[in-house]
Amino acid sequence: MDIGMKAPDFELKNSEGESVSLESFRGKKVVLYFYPKDNTPGCTRQACAFGADYGEYKKLGAEVIGISRDSVNSHKNFASKHSLPFILLSDPELEAIKAYGVWQEKKLYGKVSMGVVRTTFIIDENGIIRAVMPKVKPDTNSEDVLKLLMMDKQ
Repeated sequence: MDIGMKAPDFELKNSEGESVSLESFRGKKVVLYFYPKDNTPGCTRQACAFGADYGEYKKLGAEVIGISRDSVNSHKNFASKHSLPFILLSDPELEAIKAYGVWQEKKLYGKVSMGVVRTTFIIDENGIIRAVMPKVKPDTNSEDVLKLLMMDKQ
Protein backbone atom coordinates (compact mmCIF):
# COMPACT_ATOMS: atom_id res chain seq x y z
CA MET A 1 0.00 0.00 0.00
CA ASP A 2 1.33 3.37 -1.01
CA ILE A 3 0.41 6.98 -0.34
CA GLY A 4 -2.23 8.17 -2.80
CA MET A 5 -3.80 4.74 -3.27
CA LYS A 6 -7.42 4.01 -2.46
CA ALA A 7 -7.55 2.18 0.87
CA PRO A 8 -8.95 -1.35 0.48
CA ASP A 9 -12.41 -1.63 2.02
CA PHE A 10 -13.14 -4.42 4.48
CA GLU A 11 -15.94 -5.61 6.70
CA LEU A 12 -14.89 -7.12 10.01
CA LYS A 13 -16.45 -7.74 13.42
CA ASN A 14 -15.82 -5.37 16.32
CA SER A 15 -15.51 -6.32 19.99
CA GLU A 16 -19.31 -6.50 20.24
CA GLY A 17 -19.60 -8.84 17.24
CA GLU A 18 -21.06 -6.12 14.99
CA SER A 19 -19.90 -5.73 11.38
CA VAL A 20 -17.84 -2.61 10.67
CA SER A 21 -16.64 -1.52 7.23
CA LEU A 22 -14.04 1.07 6.32
CA GLU A 23 -16.54 2.54 3.85
CA SER A 24 -18.82 3.50 6.75
CA PHE A 25 -16.20 6.08 7.86
CA ARG A 26 -16.19 7.97 4.55
CA GLY A 27 -16.11 11.68 5.36
CA LYS A 28 -13.81 11.15 8.37
CA LYS A 29 -10.10 10.63 8.69
CA VAL A 30 -9.22 7.12 9.85
CA VAL A 31 -6.12 6.04 11.72
CA LEU A 32 -5.94 2.35 10.89
CA TYR A 33 -3.34 0.44 12.85
CA PHE A 34 -2.46 -3.23 12.57
CA TYR A 35 -0.89 -4.96 15.54
CA PRO A 36 0.21 -8.54 16.31
CA LYS A 37 -1.69 -9.62 19.45
CA ASP A 38 -3.96 -8.45 22.26
CA ASN A 39 -2.51 -8.34 25.79
CA THR A 40 1.15 -8.53 24.78
CA PRO A 41 3.44 -5.85 26.24
CA GLY A 42 4.08 -3.80 23.08
CA CYS A 43 0.53 -4.07 21.77
CA THR A 44 -0.89 -3.08 25.14
CA ARG A 45 1.37 0.00 25.38
CA GLN A 46 0.44 0.98 21.81
CA ALA A 47 -3.31 0.55 22.41
CA CYS A 48 -3.19 2.42 25.74
CA ALA A 49 -1.36 5.33 24.08
CA PHE A 50 -4.04 5.53 21.37
CA GLY A 51 -6.64 5.36 24.14
CA ALA A 52 -5.02 8.15 26.14
CA ASP A 53 -4.83 10.35 23.02
CA TYR A 54 -8.31 9.46 21.74
CA GLY A 55 -9.79 12.85 22.72
CA GLU A 56 -7.21 14.57 20.52
CA TYR A 57 -8.11 12.32 17.59
CA LYS A 58 -11.79 13.18 18.02
CA LYS A 59 -10.94 16.93 18.05
CA LEU A 60 -9.10 16.41 14.75
CA GLY A 61 -12.10 14.57 13.27
CA ALA A 62 -10.29 11.23 13.12
CA GLU A 63 -11.42 7.75 14.12
CA VAL A 64 -8.93 5.18 15.44
CA ILE A 65 -9.31 1.53 14.43
CA GLY A 66 -7.03 -1.30 15.56
CA ILE A 67 -6.95 -4.62 13.69
CA SER A 68 -5.39 -7.93 14.67
CA ARG A 69 -6.07 -11.64 14.16
CA ASP A 70 -7.46 -11.96 17.69
CA SER A 71 -11.05 -13.11 18.22
CA VAL A 72 -13.99 -10.84 18.93
CA ASN A 73 -14.00 -12.12 22.51
CA SER A 74 -10.27 -11.43 22.93
CA HIS A 75 -10.83 -7.85 21.70
CA LYS A 76 -13.76 -7.41 24.04
CA ASN A 77 -11.64 -8.46 27.04
CA PHE A 78 -8.63 -6.40 25.88
CA ALA A 79 -10.75 -3.25 25.38
CA SER A 80 -12.51 -3.73 28.71
CA LYS A 81 -9.34 -4.45 30.69
CA HIS A 82 -7.60 -1.31 29.38
CA SER A 83 -10.67 0.95 28.93
CA LEU A 84 -9.97 1.39 25.22
CA PRO A 85 -12.43 3.91 23.73
CA PHE A 86 -11.76 3.14 20.06
CA ILE A 87 -12.73 0.34 17.68
CA LEU A 88 -10.90 -2.99 17.63
CA LEU A 89 -11.63 -5.30 14.70
CA SER A 90 -11.08 -9.03 14.51
CA ASP A 91 -9.47 -10.36 11.31
CA PRO A 92 -8.88 -14.11 11.86
CA GLU A 93 -9.13 -14.80 8.11
CA LEU A 94 -6.46 -12.14 7.38
CA GLU A 95 -8.81 -10.31 4.98
CA ALA A 96 -7.68 -6.75 5.79
CA ILE A 97 -4.27 -7.82 7.09
CA LYS A 98 -3.32 -9.26 3.68
CA ALA A 99 -5.11 -6.52 1.69
CA TYR A 100 -2.91 -3.92 3.44
CA GLY A 101 0.25 -6.00 2.99
CA VAL A 102 1.08 -6.31 6.68
CA TRP A 103 1.17 -10.15 6.78
CA GLN A 104 4.89 -10.65 6.35
CA GLU A 105 7.81 -12.84 7.22
CA LYS A 106 9.19 -11.99 10.65
CA LYS A 107 12.35 -13.12 12.41
CA LEU A 108 12.49 -13.61 16.15
CA TYR A 109 15.53 -15.14 17.80
CA GLY A 110 16.60 -16.55 14.43
CA LYS A 111 13.24 -18.25 13.85
CA VAL A 112 11.32 -17.19 10.73
CA SER A 113 7.52 -17.13 10.79
CA MET A 114 4.62 -15.25 9.21
CA GLY A 115 2.92 -12.58 11.25
CA VAL A 116 1.43 -9.11 11.41
CA VAL A 117 4.02 -6.36 11.08
CA ARG A 118 2.99 -3.41 13.28
CA THR A 119 1.93 -0.79 10.71
CA THR A 120 -0.24 2.33 10.79
CA PHE A 121 -2.11 3.98 7.92
CA ILE A 122 -3.73 7.40 7.84
CA ILE A 123 -6.71 7.42 5.48
CA ASP A 124 -8.39 10.67 4.44
CA GLU A 125 -12.08 11.53 4.23
CA ASN A 126 -12.25 10.20 0.65
CA GLY A 127 -10.72 6.81 1.46
CA ILE A 128 -7.26 7.66 0.12
CA ILE A 129 -4.10 6.59 1.99
CA ARG A 130 -2.27 9.73 3.12
CA ALA A 131 0.46 8.15 5.26
CA VAL A 132 2.01 4.71 5.68
CA MET A 133 4.03 4.08 8.82
CA PRO A 134 5.70 0.64 8.68
CA LYS A 135 7.30 -1.13 11.64
CA VAL A 136 6.16 1.54 14.11
CA LYS A 137 7.31 1.70 17.70
CA PRO A 138 4.45 0.94 20.13
CA ASP A 139 5.47 3.68 22.57
CA THR A 140 5.58 6.57 20.06
CA ASN A 141 3.11 5.51 17.35
CA SER A 142 0.12 7.51 18.62
CA GLU A 143 2.21 10.63 19.26
CA ASP A 144 3.75 10.39 15.77
CA VAL A 145 0.31 9.99 14.15
CA LEU A 146 -1.06 13.00 16.05
CA LYS A 147 1.87 15.13 14.84
CA LEU A 148 1.11 14.17 11.23
CA LEU A 149 -2.60 14.90 11.62
CA MET A 150 -1.89 18.29 13.20
CA MET A 151 0.57 19.21 10.45
CA ASP A 152 -2.04 18.22 7.89
CA LYS A 153 -4.62 20.48 9.58
CA GLN A 154 -2.41 23.59 9.25
